[in-house]
Amino acid sequence: MRVVIQRVSSASVKIENQIFSKIEKGLLVLVGIEEIDTQVDIEWLSGKIVRLRVFPDSQDVMNLSVQEIDGEILVVSQFTLHASTKKGNRPSYIRAARPEVSIPLYEKFVQQLEKDLGKSVKTGVFGAMMNISLVNDGPVTIVIDTQNKE
Repeated sequence: MRVVIQRVSSASVKIENQIFSKIEKGLLVLVGIEEIDTQVDIEWLSGKIVRLRVFPDSQDVMNLSVQEIDGEILVVSQFTLHASTKKGNRPSYIRAARPEVSIPLYEKFVQQLEKDLGKSVKTGVFGAMMNISLVNDGPVTIVIDTQNKE
């Protein structure tokens, strides 16, 4: 699984010009799923996201997690995170999992985040054409890949 995490003061998903979901202070998580991803990846990544210390404490040091600030999480599926641009100029998405694999893993990922966060997580709609709006706070943007745990 590969995620791009953005600390936001607000974020929303529009589908067909209607707001589908929105959050205030928290994390926007764009997630791409590969065929090789497992429940182990989901649990590790969810725990990492919920405990990631990217929010400022009273001394303005990034020392608090989304859980500690009682923030929100918005998760949006994005298969293009697994784009390969090695050959030519047209990206290949061969590493992205097919829907029959990725949809159940995406749903399990959202459920695990809710469990770890202790409250509901907002989402987009898997496979839908979505317009994502966000105010990146910082800016703070972090990329995590479960196949390359750094």
